[in-house]
Amino acid sequence: MNKDGKQTEIARTFFDKAYHLQMRGYLDRAAHFYRKSIEMYPTAKAHTFLGWVYSLKGLYIEAIEECKKAIELDPAFGNPYNDIGAYLIQLKRYSEAKQWIVKALHAPKYENYCFPNMNMGIVLEIKGDWDKARYYYGKALEENPEYQAARTALDKLAGKYN
Repeated sequence: MNKDGKQTEIARTFFDKAYHLQMRGYLDRAAHFYRKSIEMYPTAKAHTFLGWVYSLKGLYIEAIEECKKAIELDPAFGNPYNDIGAYLIQLKRYSEAKQWIVKALHAPKYENYCFPNMNMGIVLEIKGDWDKARYYYGKALEENPEYQAARTALDKLAGKYN
């Protein structure tokens, strides 16, 4: 195995360890291993997941910066665009959030379009555009019929019409 292959393998091992720690709630340790993964072989996914850890700690600005690094590495990867949108929603910067979510919806590499559809629905509902919000919540459910948050949001919005 060449040097790059070995570094990639080590980076993947660090990433996997970070992810398992994150899922068990060990955020500081997870961040450490995501950073180690990035040191060995930087990937858009590792930067995005490090950003996710930062967001779980309430460090939204740092999370956004990690997502921007991810986009630099792989502009086609949709997750960091949506994540930036989600973090901007937390910061109540809705117009900015909408711009990033649109980019996520148009990204060619994204496995879960239900998430940017949901986030677009949230932004539109907050802005009072209930018809469009309902459309995006419905799109989120089309993408993932088991997505309970989208079902709840759609039901709640339906109650506003009554």
